[in-house]
Amino acid sequence: MSTDRQLVVYVDVDDTLVRSAGTKVVPMPSVVEQVKRLAGEGAALYCWSSAGAEYARGTAQKLGIESCFAAFLPKPNIVIDDQVVSEWKRFATVHPLNASDKSLDEYRALIDR
Repeated sequence: MSTDRQLVVYVDVDDTLVRSAGTKVVPMPSVVEQVKRLAGEGAALYCWSSAGAEYARGTAQKLGIESCFAAFLPKPNIVIDDQVVSEWKRFATVHPLNASDKSLDEYRALIDR
């Protein structure tokens, strides 16, 4: 298992950090706690949203976790890369419902197999 490289984690906003119920925005406490834990363990966290960088930052501010993130980004519409995402090395997508109890080492194991 390779632990010499910092783990980079992108965290979505809608239906990941928060859920919408009508006009009410409801935090996802388990994901918010996971963000805090990963930041504390030394992961490089980036918050992104298809609604834009300012929306991502504003949501993180409201949740009290803005300082956990290195930057706030809009989700891309196009990725120009020589590889398709499914072929990226050391890459995994984790559903928020499966993320709340994973440690940094468990994420590393997921991408180092």
